[in-house]
Amino acid sequence: MYGQYLFSGGSPVRTKKATTGVVRPRGRPSWPRPARPATMRPMMRIGVDLGGTKIEAAALDESGTVLVRRRVPAPRGDYEASLRAVSELVAAVEREAGCEGTVGVGHPGSISPSTGLVRNANSTWLNDRPLDRDLARVLGREVRTANDANCFALSEAHDGAAAGRRVVFGVILGTGCGGGIVFDGKVHAGPNAIAGEWGHNPIPWPRDDERPGPPCHCGRSGCVETFVCGPALARDYREATGGTLAATEIATRARAGDARAREAMERHAERLARSLALLVNLLDPDAIVIGGGLSNMPSLYDRVPVLWQRFVVADRVDTPLLRARHGDSSGVRGAAWLWK
Repeated sequence: MYGQYLFSGGSPVRTKKATTGVVRPRGRPSWPRPARPATMRPMMRIGVDLGGTKIEAAALDESGTVLVRRRVPAPRGDYEASLRAVSELVAAVEREAGCEGTVGVGHPGSISPSTGLVRNANSTWLNDRPLDRDLARVLGREVRTANDANCFALSEAHDGAAAGRRVVFGVILGTGCGGGIVFDGKVHAGPNAIAGEWGHNPIPWPRDDERPGPPCHCGRSGCVETFVCGPALARDYREATGGTLAATEIATRARAGDARAREAMERHAERLARSLALLVNLLDPDAIVIGGGLSNMPSLYDRVPVLWQRFVVADRVDTPLLRARHGDSSGVRGAAWLWK
């Protein structure tokens, strides 16, 4: 069971011993912590989305209504400044709301169970750092952390597009390709804290022209991410036509009837269908929810469920492919729901 705090007079009082997934504060921050409100009541949950370009904090009440929301630019390349920004955002949210809340933080990469340090974060200044312990220290309370894709999946499973579904796979399609799994309303991270990392498996059922595949930042080639993320769609269009367009522009031209753009969109949809079909074969989730920039392409929800039929080992595929209800707010909402 996760440790809990009661708040009285500005000082946290621990009521249960913290176990896996929760970090207790140790030591003090190297800068003065912003003043907190005088009245401390555990009435709200605060979620923080620690991104590479922005850091957002939002406070939710019991019903999921946003009480306060704030965001600041991320101090790129500066770990200590990132900690300070989170601390100041949480303090500002609590001052405006008039009470203190629990804090959950979604971040890129994952925290290694063996070292306790962040790994595989595209915000590279977070790597090899004890992020959860440092956040607990600067905030002076227990903090729950999770991969940002896991937070996305939790948000959409809790009160989003997949609310009420038992097993939910959340997919983020943007500049990269992330994923998270939720069982019975709880994030499943696994013993290696990598559950949901579907983007760093080989593209399934590859064609000859897809071998060995583009190089991936993970050090391998031909990963799913290198075929289905936004830059991958743009690269495919460029290689086929010689033209340079962003993924969103390709989708717009395809809707307008541009034949070359429609061909690129169809190749992308077929590759995504193969990749998601493998997930259905392995996990058979009750719903797959897509978020990220590419989730705004309506054609995905029409074509992918048609195309994945031939790759799923079932006589009929009833898995719903859903667009995220909370959009780019899912990450910060899911971080708050880490304290459900």
